[in-house]
Amino acid sequence: MRPLVLVHGFMGGTAQWDGQVAALSGQRSVVALDLPGFGAARHLDPIDSIESFADWVISALDARDIDSFDLLGHSMGGMIAQAVACRAPERLGKLILYATGSVGVLPGRFETIAQSRARAKVDGAEATARRIAATWFVDGDRDAAYAACADIAAKSTLGAINAGLTAMEAWSGEQALSTISADTQIIWGDKDRTYQWTQIETLWKGIAHCDLAVLPRCAHAVHLEAPVAFNDLVSDFLNAPPTSR
Repeated sequence: MRPLVLVHGFMGGTAQWDGQVAALSGQRSVVALDLPGFGAARHLDPIDSIESFADWVISALDARDIDSFDLLGHSMGGMIAQAVACRAPERLGKLILYATGSVGVLPGRFETIAQSRARAKVDGAEATARRIAATWFVDGDRDAAYAACADIAAKSTLGAINAGLTAMEAWSGEQALSTISADTQIIWGDKDRTYQWTQIETLWKGIAHCDLAVLPRCAHAVHLEAPVAFNDLVSDFLNAPPTSR
């Protein structure tokens, strides 16, 4: 059985996936990666393009001798997952694009990327991380999962924050959606303030073999706000017979 590779988003880290690792590792191997500049990899030089992030992910899997895999990407990690799908289609089994989009400028986001960059310069990395992390939950910093999530986000360096914003702002994968051949699942919370419905609809209509799951009363951190429902969706999709090949 192919391992499931988890790619976190902007200001994320492997620790955010503890609930998914616990729930899914009984079925298959689960591999969570810390992207350079974030989480446990905060000491690594940050990367400032989605394509270079994708190359880094592929190299990290090569180093682990993982030739074939299923892939789940969250937020910026979903952009990276799309780029991996285009770069290594022969190695990819199933693809899960979670709370993400195909346009990196993030139309309709709670604030523009330029505003995030300017505020980070003034407020510093940790304050920026904790402020933005609150927008990922319907209940903001009152959510029970917020504190641990914000602690992970706060590990991000200012260089990684700026590089991540640059990577997203400069990227568009919209023209490549029709080339993604893998069975794909899209997961989205209907209160997401980072990726609006237009982004989700573009993915859903642009990828040939694509299912859509919308979770009500969830924002950008569905896997923390509704973990049982999220884990069941992922498990059912991965265990379903393939349709695209």
